[in-house]
This record gives sequence, C-alpha cells and structure tokens, in this order.
Amino acid sequence: MTTPNFVILYVDSPENSGAFYAELLGRQPVESSPTFQMFVLDKGFKLGLWSRHTVPAAGGTAGSAELVLAVENAATVDANHADWSKRGLKILQAPTDMDFGRTFVALDPDNHRLRVYWPFEGAQG
Repeated sequence: MTTPNFVILYVDSPENSGAFYAELLGRQPVESSPTFQMFVLDKGFKLGLWSRHTVPAAGGTAGSAELVLAVENAATVDANHADWSKRGLKILQAPTDMDFGRTFVALDPDNHRLRVYWPFEGAQG
C-alpha cells in the first residue's frame, strides 16, 4: 500500500497563501508560480497551494478537513496559540484538553482548518 505524502489545499491566491504559510512554517516554498506554491516539510511531506480558479473540476468548500500539526509538548500548543492569536488568525477552538491530547484549531486565510496538538501518552497520533 502507498503512503500519502502530499496535501493540496485549494486557495484563492497562491501568492497570498504562500506568504502566510511561509511565515507560519518558517520556510519558503520550493516551487512558486501564479497558480501554485509547494512547501516540502519534515520527512518529505509536501503541502501544495493551488489556485481554486485553475483546478480542473474543483468542488467543495474549505473547512471540511484539517491540516494537523503535531508539536512536542503541551506548552508548545499554548505558545503557538498565543503567537497565532497575535498574528490575527481566527481561532475556532481555544487550547483545550481532549481525549487524544492538548489541542486548538485556527483558520488560514482561505478558511482551511489548522489543528495544532500534542498527543497524551498512550494516545494515537
């Protein structure tokens, strides 16, 4: 079986979303054009930002899935929340402890859900 290693988000403006994710992720895209930007993350995972205006047969709406970012501890969850709040990201869920770990949810400029979490010991994640 193959292992997924690439997520593409459909965005209004790849240039604007690319600038947002470059600042958020602390790295620049490895590919950049007016209709597409791509970031290569740890362990080769890729994040693509494709203009929703040029994707063939694109449908659906943002917010029906989440881009999940795992962090090393609960304090980092809280620190990211404070940082993202200062940056003006809309927060949908404040930091909270759930059955799987400590987490919060924010929105990117295209209303894609961004979940930051730290899994509790014994939780899958």
